[in-house]
Amino acid sequence: MGRSSMRVALFDPYGEGAVVLFTPPPMTHEEEMKMKDKKLVHVVVDPCLSKVLRPHQVEGVKFMYNCVNGRNIENYRGCIMADEMGLGKTLQCITLMWTLLRQSPDCKPTISKAIIVCPSSLVKNWDKEIHKWLGDRVHGLPVDTSTGGKDEITSTLRSFMLDTRVRAASPILIISYETFRNYSDVINSAPIGLCICDEGHRLKNNENLTYKALSGLKCDKRILISGTPIQNDLLEYYSLVNFVNPGLLGTASEFKKKYENAILKGRDGAATDADVQRGNERTKEMIGLVEKCIIRRTSTLLTKYLPVKYEHIICCRNTPLQDALYHKLIEIEKETRAFEKQKSDSGKATASALSFITLLKKLCNHPSLVYEEVQNRENKFHATTSLFKDPFNPKRLDPSLSGKMKVLDYLLAITRKKTDDRWVLISNYTQTMDQFIELCKLRGYGYVRLDGSMTPKQRQKVVEEFNKPDSGIYCFLLSSKAGGCGLNLIGANRLVMFDPDWNPANDDQAMARVWRDGQKKHCFIYRLLATGSIEEKMFQRQTHKKALSSCIVDAGEDVARHFSSDQLKELFKLESNVFSDTHDKLKCKRCIKGVESIDPPDDADCSSDLAHWFHSQATSRKIADNILRAVYDCGTISFIFHQKSHKVEAKRQEADKKDAGSAEENEGSDKKEKETSKPEKKLEEKKQKEKEKSPKAEEAKKEKGRKKRKEQDDDFEDIPEEPAPEPKKKKEKVIKFLKIYLIALIPEVHIFC
Repeated sequence: MGRSSMRVALFDPYGEGAVVLFTPPPMTHEEEMKMKDKKLVHVVVDPCLSKVLRPHQVEGVKFMYNCVNGRNIENYRGCIMADEMGLGKTLQCITLMWTLLRQSPDCKPTISKAIIVCPSSLVKNWDKEIHKWLGDRVHGLPVDTSTGGKDEITSTLRSFMLDTRVRAASPILIISYETFRNYSDVINSAPIGLCICDEGHRLKNNENLTYKALSGLKCDKRILISGTPIQNDLLEYYSLVNFVNPGLLGTASEFKKKYENAILKGRDGAATDADVQRGNERTKEMIGLVEKCIIRRTSTLLTKYLPVKYEHIICCRNTPLQDALYHKLIEIEKETRAFEKQKSDSGKATASALSFITLLKKLCNHPSLVYEEVQNRENKFHATTSLFKDPFNPKRLDPSLSGKMKVLDYLLAITRKKTDDRWVLISNYTQTMDQFIELCKLRGYGYVRLDGSMTPKQRQKVVEEFNKPDSGIYCFLLSSKAGGCGLNLIGANRLVMFDPDWNPANDDQAMARVWRDGQKKHCFIYRLLATGSIEEKMFQRQTHKKALSSCIVDAGEDVARHFSSDQLKELFKLESNVFSDTHDKLKCKRCIKGVESIDPPDDADCSSDLAHWFHSQATSRKIADNILRAVYDCGTISFIFHQKSHKVEAKRQEADKKDAGSAEENEGSDKKEKETSKPEKKLEEKKQKEKEKSPKAEEAKKEKGRKKRKEQDDDFEDIPEEPAPEPKKKKEKVIKFLKIYLIALIPEVHIFC
């Protein structure tokens, strides 16, 4: 049946579960008759989408709809969707786009065409997501380098831009940033109704070619998707806001002078009270401007739908070889740095410093990664080759030569022995990924690898293969640069971030691959840092950047200012004889002589400040993951920060409430009988309490508690409340651990100690 001549909404605004984005103002019957064909109608989300939207996603769609229609800020129609990872940003944007393509208060489509710009690895993924949620109702037009040659791509884009039909067959162009930049003259030749930029933090530099090409779009409705809008500095944040709403924060120089300088000065650990006050004032003023065009929800919302996630930041002691090399490299660098600065210009001096930083980072991963470089006689670090003693073999991986590799080896072996869990191993370096492969071959683990050399099609294939429950693949080896964004690796529930990136957003993106929609198991995330090394300094810098992001994007007011700018610049120094340089700089008041005497606040979780995580140094008692507790006994781990996403009991309480609700029905019929037996019940309760006070009852109660906690430990579900028995001597613990470890690696060998 066709729609009547009288204007009506496309979908019933009063239907069950209807999501209404626009409600026309109320009118009298006479006013409606006068309006006739000008009457405004409800804008209602297609039921095929509204039935799957979660409450926070409904809120997000409504916010974006108001933004792109100029209802939040007059004369501005852009929006930043800054939800953290896993909250369904893609679905929310598809819902908005589909609504605009079909509806408006004027009873006609708001837009006729939309363009989605994303990383090349996500072009096909966007096309699949559109089909997943909308089926054959609409078709996307994915264009990337695999589409064809230059002439073919030009022809496809020109046809799309010239199609002026209200309901075109393929009204959604999906294109990579690189392809958009190369063909921007064609795309910018005609107007576009809506532009969505996925992983929009790529537009953080308003001087690069991609930013300039996209700024030339004839489109005022712009949605920028980024779970990490602040990655390095506020000027990058300005670039993103200025892209979606040009001029809202003034020019770049005006923004820097008015906001950035004052805010950063107030965030410095050495800031005066006046600096802090002025910084807070400027922060609030800026938030007041941008809060109407940016929506941000944190991953704590996921706790309603996902199993518990345990995060661990593990400081691993370097091996003697790593320590010796580290000290020698620093010594040589200090001797040559002044000479190189005098001889070279500032640019080359900077390049030299960056090269040295990379060398130290590789050394933290494994000594063999620097061996080839220092072997070169022309290299200033050639003198360090004498530290590599026989039987060192650079072509054969020895996990025991690296503290972090040793911990990883133990984690994989014990997990394999005790559970059916699977792993994602992530590194920033292809050479380290090569070592992951060597380790997998050495221990007989099945693996797949995803890095920058693979096409989007190849990447999708290995992801799908790994996620099959019966794939037999134990480890997914992932390059953080190539696969950090958008991948869903729920086939694993344990993930190691082997080395840190300067940018916390890159690490956060990579670490979010397993704790996502569809995950059924508890998740365990491990970040490995070489104790006291440049890696801890990098992590401290990440903490500083995250505090800034929380202050601006999350409007956080209680973010501790732990690290001064001077502390963040001490990169090259190796902090010897420390358990964790990061913990030392936290000024922690909860730990006394290595023992955490005060637990974190009850409401603390993985998103909390690091000062509100659990701190384990002298004992592993409070660590919920018994795999990590076993590895802790190996003696290589010096310190662990750990926290969980939410309380395990939350879901149980919810289930208990449901059980209580159903039980009430059964209790109703027996209510009268219970009331008559109240005196007898009270007498019985009194007798029971007297029994419980007896010594035997007390001991039985304690034993029951011990058994219960043991069961919880076995299920990775809670932290023991009472202290564990005093640990045995270190030597005995190491022997016990090696016994477990070797049996895990070689089940058929029996070791007698």
